[in-house]
Amino acid sequence: MAQVITMPKLSDTMTVGTLVKWLKKEGDTVKFGDLMAEIETDKATMEFESFGDGVVLKLYVPAGSQVAIGDPLLAVGAAGEAAPEVAAPAPAAKPAEAPAPAPVAASALPPATTAVPAVVAPVAVAHAPAPAAPAAAPLRAAGERVKVSPLARKLAESKALDVALIKGTGPGGRVVRADVLAAEAAGTAKVGSASAKNAGSGAASAVVGGLVAKGPIQEERVVPVSNMRGVIAKRLIESKTTAPHFYLEIEVDAEPLANLRTQLNTGLEKAGVKLSVNDLILKASAEALRRVPEVNASWEGTQIRYFGAAHVSFAVALPDGLITPVVRDAHEKSVFQISTEAKALGKLAKDKKLKPDQYTGGTFCVSNLGMMGIPKFYPIINTPNAAILGVGTSVTKPVVKNGQIVVGSTMTLTLSCDHRVVDGAVGAQFLGALKLLLESPALLLV
Repeated sequence: MAQVITMPKLSDTMTVGTLVKWLKKEGDTVKFGDLMAEIETDKATMEFESFGDGVVLKLYVPAGSQVAIGDPLLAVGAAGEAAPEVAAPAPAAKPAEAPAPAPVAASALPPATTAVPAVVAPVAVAHAPAPAAPAAAPLRAAGERVKVSPLARKLAESKALDVALIKGTGPGGRVVRADVLAAEAAGTAKVGSASAKNAGSGAASAVVGGLVAKGPIQEERVVPVSNMRGVIAKRLIESKTTAPHFYLEIEVDAEPLANLRTQLNTGLEKAGVKLSVNDLILKASAEALRRVPEVNASWEGTQIRYFGAAHVSFAVALPDGLITPVVRDAHEKSVFQISTEAKALGKLAKDKKLKPDQYTGGTFCVSNLGMMGIPKFYPIINTPNAAILGVGTSVTKPVVKNGQIVVGSTMTLTLSCDHRVVDGAVGAQFLGALKLLLESPALLLV
């Protein structure tokens, strides 16, 4: 008997999914575990597997459609069986595409691209200059984000191809696996190639006589809100309007932390150890939560939940938003374990391959903009967490040490707190504990 497969709920906050690409077509035989489609949720792009054996009888929605949870995707049954009739969901509206360029007359093409008769009268071409080759139309507007599937991005990296130079044939111009293979076969889109340099030069402002040329900074366009960006917007509004934020900041001597990091990375280089400042801050945050556990909590309306484990999440920027992978039980892990896990989670996040249990359930969050040169900022709480830590860059400036003014390096940490759960004194105690740990970083190795 034919079975109608519906859109599954692939994340806790998912209400609709975008069917990025079908991996099977009507008439294909499928077995349990076969990959059927790529589905983009508000958090990641996931591969949808078959839960049984049979033949694909009908695909109810085209690639690029937004489908609500529970709405039909496809029908699977026995060969020759009729597919059930269902009310298929309307496909998602796509952004308006630019009209196709008008066809170019053969006479306007350069001689190398047109058929040339075997005998040509010299007078016809003796004094006629060859028409200039038409400039290749850019694949994308300057500054436009490249849409690419995780599989295609990984494949392009392995073949040293620049996805920005590959024409996408997927939904909405998305670069898919077939496009990467076609670009490889054509010998185009190589990283560092002349075409890559030309493509990059188009995005930069022209400089004439030492002056920057005037003109639009980018093409005006309207881009539909992605699932991820829509959920982020909703969550941030809820957090900012329901959680009464207040902010604390503290200045930390950054030199001890930098010195310890240098010593560890130099001494353990052969072992493949490369700690980042963020790794050490994640470990220090977990230890500070152990010392001031009241911050490791969440508001639940009629009760406050205090967590026994420090599940520390960290913000990872993505092209269309951000996500917060979670290092679970960070209070029980060494800084080296946290570093290894954070790097793996960060890569999965950028590839949009995180599983729901890898980005949910955090009890405290760290957002670090220090690597981007931001001295300090005040992040919005990632509810239901009671607090979030903002990490700024290290700043070289005059400081007072032992009664003398010397050149030092400081780092500003800010704590955004939900006042329903965390009072000012508790937040100050947490920052004090964090400052002690970062200025005496050997404690993080115990």
